[in-house]
Amino acid sequence: MVENVQELLKLHQGITHEVYLDNENSSMVPQEILEVMLPYWNQKAYGNPTLTHKLGWEAFETIMNASDKISRYIGAKNLEELTFTPGETEANNLALQAAAFLQKEQGKKIVISEIEPINVLQVVELLSKFGFSTTKIPVNSDGFINLEKLKEAIDKQTILVSIACVNNEIGTIQPLKEAVDIVKAQNPQTLFHTDASDAYGRIPLNVQNLGVDLATLSSFKIQGPRGMGALYVKDGLNLQRILEGAIGTQRLWPGIENTPLIVGFTKASELAFENFEANTTKMRLLRDKLADGMFAELSNLRLNGPRGNNRSPDNANISILRAEGEALTIELSLSGVYVSSGSACSRRLLQPSHVLIAIGRIFEEAHGSILMKTTRYHTEDDISYVLSVLPTAVNRIRGIVGSTGVH
Repeated sequence: MVENVQELLKLHQGITHEVYLDNENSSMVPQEILEVMLPYWNQKAYGNPTLTHKLGWEAFETIMNASDKISRYIGAKNLEELTFTPGETEANNLALQAAAFLQKEQGKKIVISEIEPINVLQVVELLSKFGFSTTKIPVNSDGFINLEKLKEAIDKQTILVSIACVNNEIGTIQPLKEAVDIVKAQNPQTLFHTDASDAYGRIPLNVQNLGVDLATLSSFKIQGPRGMGALYVKDGLNLQRILEGAIGTQRLWPGIENTPLIVGFTKASELAFENFEANTTKMRLLRDKLADGMFAELSNLRLNGPRGNNRSPDNANISILRAEGEALTIELSLSGVYVSSGSACSRRLLQPSHVLIAIGRIFEEAHGSILMKTTRYHTEDDISYVLSVLPTAVNRIRGIVGSTGVH
């Protein structure tokens, strides 16, 4: 296996232009964020924030300032409503498990959409072993939840609803405020969680205006460091932690806080929100140039997800018929263009994306999808380069498919 990877890497020698569009799976940490983080490894605030000495106090102050800033970016009432976690997956586990067990005396029913992130699906599957049941709300061909079905699903036994604000694969911006209002009107005791990882820094997000009880955030989704996320927990909601260990500044997540990563997450947030309109406009223009250029140059394509303002500004998910997605990611990689195929979490299993199947894509369309996400760091030249190499890569894959007789 190692030898195979080494041979693949050798084939990439000589690449002169690289464009990284696989920001669903991971992201490059920009130099301006890295430089802010570096002193916190060995020069300042590297102490345990619970200890009474200079470096501990520095760490405590740094973490509190970070909590205050990010809380304000999402419209939280106070910094105590924010808990830092090692990432989106951990935040979703904390939110769903803690909320379910908090409410278990009121009922055992959990409601989610068919297109929730894999880590949400896996948590509710885990909860089924403890007697909780799950109802999945269908979506239409653009990925929007069926609000009537949602209303029908909420009853006195419903203790928790989890619907992502923006779908991570196809960029659908859900009518979340309307969904929250429906749920609370049907059962005011039902808790509402949203994975806002793909909304934070890309669309306006105010947890108080939305009325959600819990919201998950991710650092790397806004070009911050990996291994860092956060969970908003509405004031007054008495969740209990799901892991045990020494408690520091984070009541709901034990262990020593990772101050450098928190600093990086905060800096990435500052950069995303300082020029929010300009940043999102740039992402949208580059996304549209990419998608429009592909449709102009290639035939037999399918856009997955909605068009226009109901789509996240960074997301381009396109099915290319008669071109298997995994093969295409390899072919593009050899030209220095890095994208992903299908769902970030399911592609290694060689299974079609559950999101694409849910919106009505057939097996071949789902397997032929590529997912690309633009950022404020991309340029028009980057997108032009991608469009210059895509047709050759697609036609090569299609030629191989055609020669084998596979359709």
